Amino acid sequence: MGNREHLRRASGIGHHGRVDAQHVEVLREILASTPWVERTEDFARALRRTRTPGGLLLVGTPEEEPWHLAAHLDDESRYAGLPQLAPSLVRWQPPPGAPAHLSIGMERLAEAGRGETLFVVSPDEEAPVPLLERVDDARRTGATVLALDQGDRELTSLAHDAISLAPDSAPLTFEGLQHLVSSAAGQQEERRKGGTLRERLSRFLDVVSGPRVLD
Repeated sequence: MGNREHLRRASGIGHHGRVDAQHVEVLREILASTPWVERTEDFARALRRTRTPGGLLLVGTPEEEPWHLAAHLDDESRYAGLPQLAPSLVRWQPPPGAPAHLSIGMERLAEAGRGETLFVVSPDEEAPVPLLERVDDARRTGATVLALDQGDRELTSLAHDAISLAPDSAPLTFEGLQHLVSSAAGQQEERRKGGTLRERLSRFLDVVSGPRVLD
């Protein structure tokens, strides 16, 4: 079983891929008159600055690993031809016998350096102290730190760029925010600036139809 299939099964993505893509398109339309779409596009641009495949390190909290986001970023990496977007999912306690790409432990963050990106996703009001310590270490060794959180001031202060979602007042959910970011990450610059209608439709159909199987 390939890396993508492992991620998709673990995250629960399968026939839901079509629903997710349609959900994102609707969400973008709803939020078009707000700063959220442009903000997530700016954030996604920072994700694409990761220099090498495997250099995008995605980590969550001990209680909640961002499987769903990892699978979407992996898909966007392939659709857009941007291998640096395929994330390395960093796990707190990889189980014995897990495939190599699902066995990346927290020690990987100690090796993070320039040109690599640590993408932290924390759905909690406050990230656990051990996570904050690892993030601080990675920043000190030269990694770019990006974060999605729900009002965590400590985590935001450590990040080079962060989007903080206030659950009580934001016009979207934390899951919706992740969908916007992953979708925007796969949008190449010429498509951001418009592109042809044929190009935009082609990419949308690729996303909603799910991954293509190559012979």
